[in-house]
Amino acid sequence: MAPTQNEFAPAERTDLNAHGRELILDARNVAVTFKVEGGSVDAVRDVSFQLHKGETIAVVGESGSGKSVTARTIMGLLSKRATVAKDARIEFEGKNVLAFSDVQKRKLRGNRFSMIFQEPMSSLNPVYTIGQQIAEVLHIHNRRMSRADARARVLELLKEVQIPDPEARIKQYPHQLSGGQRQRVMIAMALANRPDILIADEPTTALDVTVQAQILNLIRELQKRYGMAVILITHDLTIVRQFSDYVYVMQHGEVKEHNVTEALFQNPRHSYTRHLLASEPKGSANPLPEGTPVMLEGRNVRVAYTLKRGGMFKPDFFQLLACDNLSLELRRHETLGIVGESGSGKTTFGQALIRLIQHSTGEIVFDGEAIHDKDRKAMRPLRSRMQIVFQDPFSSLNPRMSIGQIIEEGLVVNGIGSSRLDRLERVRQALRDSGMPDTILGRFPHEFSGGQRQRIAIARAIALEPEFILLDEPTSALDLSVQAQIIDLLRKLQDERGLSYLFISHDLKVVRALCHRVIVMQHGKIVEQGPVSEVLTRPQSEYTARLVRAAFEIAA
Repeated sequence: MAPTQNEFAPAERTDLNAHGRELILDARNVAVTFKVEGGSVDAVRDVSFQLHKGETIAVVGESGSGKSVTARTIMGLLSKRATVAKDARIEFEGKNVLAFSDVQKRKLRGNRFSMIFQEPMSSLNPVYTIGQQIAEVLHIHNRRMSRADARARVLELLKEVQIPDPEARIKQYPHQLSGGQRQRVMIAMALANRPDILIADEPTTALDVTVQAQILNLIRELQKRYGMAVILITHDLTIVRQFSDYVYVMQHGEVKEHNVTEALFQNPRHSYTRHLLASEPKGSANPLPEGTPVMLEGRNVRVAYTLKRGGMFKPDFFQLLACDNLSLELRRHETLGIVGESGSGKTTFGQALIRLIQHSTGEIVFDGEAIHDKDRKAMRPLRSRMQIVFQDPFSSLNPRMSIGQIIEEGLVVNGIGSSRLDRLERVRQALRDSGMPDTILGRFPHEFSGGQRQRIAIARAIALEPEFILLDEPTSALDLSVQAQIIDLLRKLQDERGLSYLFISHDLKVVRALCHRVIVMQHGKIVEQGPVSEVLTRPQSEYTARLVRAAFEIAA
């Protein structure tokens, strides 16, 4: 007879680690149901957990397991379509926060409780500067703070989270920062008022391995300094093992197992936990045949931005060289990886190559045809042959359109499909190929987890049956088990359809499993390139060696 859930996940913790520590948060029987078209979805089912002062607990599980919904329940940030069970309790300092009024919850949020959200672009206001948004968090909970003190604190926070040139960045807007830099801004906002409880929902998803370690060490340092408790929500089990004290494993809205971190890793009891621990990017790219033709070529591509530093009456303009005379060749059926720290120019280079952003100088050739001088109208016939999966799936999916409409839109625009039924079948097949059920056509992006939205974005790209796909951090929001599925899917699609991939990532393990060659970028320049097996095992530059060391130190 199989063990029941309670045998693996009792409500009470009995670990010695919790003894002697003050209980700061006690969640009991938390259940959350969402109303959806045609019925309801039980996102969280009878979840209980405890958090002690100065402790880090990790909540792990595949996308859609209920991790983020649990966090939003604590913060009081659920949508109006959500219903929390009447017997659920989340006690903070002996009081049930689920019974608090909206005013009471607002006093807690950003002050006593703080949260680093998974998708920074959808959490940052695009019409306010970075400095204004961080200062707002300070002023809301400290009305007496002067503007000068707030500005000094903002600069201090930006320096703490490793934002380069904070004096210039403080006046920039979210769209002017890289994905990793936007994530660091979110971390600065969350830490601004030194909260009692920090909920970190995939806090290092968009960060390269070197900055991952810096940010997690920073959180741990502040945690020790201020006695802060941390709830770490992540799919990266290597980070969990290094930075958490206790682990809760979730699947289908339920806690399947929980234990002290090292005990859980050494002796996982539930089959799902064992499955997660065994999931890691494996294999390598199939070798390319000799003489494989070139699909995409960039020659001396340069991208520069003019930025403003200084006040309104004494502006100081300077030029930021995002891509400095970069060149590459991508062959048919090949996967070429681009790695480097956030802000190194990876995404800018990729988007310039497919003409989504304007480049300053250089030549770009796609399948033997020069496209660097084509205008928007001339590029349109090529768009179905080249697709992109963006880093932030929420900002790239129209919130007012259903999943079916989002994926079908590209087919309609490009005149693909002989009929509506034909297009519908293409949409369904793309969803199935991306690991999503084809029964979600009528649902909307906000009803899915970050990982599920990423798979929907992949489905939208492959529905057009392109020849080339720019993959900008396509697995960054996915748990390890789904990462492996997506890597296998991308390999299968490449073999079956002869696809070429330009794969932008900070995850060197995924790059090693999927890519034939790799380019390493730093400060807008290429510092090293070559076959993956050579660059990642025998790096020639100190910068590449530092990236490799950071990846394997965290993995260890």
